[in-house]
Amino acid sequence: MKVGVLTSSRADFGIYSSLLKRIQEDSFFDLEIIAFGTHLSKFHGYTVEQIVEARFPKIYKIASLLTNDDEHSISTAYGLTALKFSDFWADHMYDWVLCLGDRFEMAAAVQAGIPYDVNFAHLHGGETTLGAIDNIYRHQITLAAKLHFPATQLFAERIIDITGNKKGINVVGSLSIDEIGNLNIPDEDEFRNRYNIQGDFILITFHPETVSPERNRANAKEMYKALKMLSKNMKLVITMPNADTYGTIFRANLLQLKNEEADQVILIETFGKLNYFAAMRYCTFLLGNTSSGIIEAASFGKYVINVGDRQKGRAQSGNVVNTSFDAKEINHAALSLLPKGRFAGVNIYYRPGTARAILESLKNFNNEEL
Repeated sequence: MKVGVLTSSRADFGIYSSLLKRIQEDSFFDLEIIAFGTHLSKFHGYTVEQIVEARFPKIYKIASLLTNDDEHSISTAYGLTALKFSDFWADHMYDWVLCLGDRFEMAAAVQAGIPYDVNFAHLHGGETTLGAIDNIYRHQITLAAKLHFPATQLFAERIIDITGNKKGINVVGSLSIDEIGNLNIPDEDEFRNRYNIQGDFILITFHPETVSPERNRANAKEMYKALKMLSKNMKLVITMPNADTYGTIFRANLLQLKNEEADQVILIETFGKLNYFAAMRYCTFLLGNTSSGIIEAASFGKYVINVGDRQKGRAQSGNVVNTSFDAKEINHAALSLLPKGRFAGVNIYYRPGTARAILESLKNFNNEEL
């Protein structure tokens, strides 16, 4: 069975990792990686090198992003991605093409495949993030897919509402935390020495709220003020924003913070999955508006301060504390979490054997059933 895997960013490639390993080890599959989006952007760390280092037998590279991140540039990049994938799908055929999540580049690649009747299998469909335009892109991908791997039953029911079809839906849990106990996560000394991190630290990731770009300047300023206050007492380890509309506004504020609080702030362009999980394991708590705080942090026993509306509507475990983009409110929430220690509850996104369940579905699904 020939399987293509669409990966457009450091985030989805990390999530895919356990599944890709199983596909490689199974002679039933012929695997090809299709890398595009921020993977090919030197501004975002040129993370395609991580894919090359993993020595996959076949890797395609499709560059389509623009340097700017205003609305016009994002829209143009969407169109350019669709154009390039129109040529790609004309020349390449697969039994299944895996696609994940909700990035605009991912949506463009998938939309270009609809006239070619590409068999898309979508991971993490059915979720809701009302504060990000990705919510629209995610549902677009869901409509184009023939096979669905949602993380929870709630998301499966939403897919049924969107597509009007109950077939081809397999609830498998979140792939990002599959086999988490078997991952070769660096030990604490190795991790801290690699990134020169000393003492207690907060793990931070902020992205713009792309549904309301006019609010991004005010949000980024409140983020800066909150982090400035927190840096007086804690180390801040900050992963940089993805390529979203007006993400450079957040970058500029983070660079200013680093310049002013050099000893307390560490900026990381990209950790990679294992080092990011190490950061999550050894941090005091998480802060920001990234999906990893919602989906993954509970499995590491970590509390999360989820800021603003970007993740609004996404199902949450009991470890999440929600705040608005208000510096004082964020600081108050952070101070309230310090004495709590570890989160001991369950992660609603976890199911054992996620990658195995996906592979079995790919092998056994009969496309004629739809």
